[in-house]
Amino acid sequence: MCLAIPMKVIEADGPFGKVELEGVKRKASFQLLPDVKVGDYVLIHAGFAIERINEEEAKKTLQLLNELALAQEEK
Repeated sequence: MCLAIPMKVIEADGPFGKVELEGVKRKASFQLLPDVKVGDYVLIHAGFAIERINEEEAKKTLQLLNELALAQEEK
């Protein structure tokens, strides 16, 4: 199973840039999404932005991931 994490683009310089989630910043490749812009939300998998999503969808997905993590901790 593969997992892609929603992150916000904070820097974009051609095919590379940086994304951020809850204060954690990572380098990312935008080669698959050449028209990505600062402020966009993207799904990151293995260091690559693979899809652009809207902010609402990003927040919903992150909420679900947090709920899953909490459920795992309770076991």
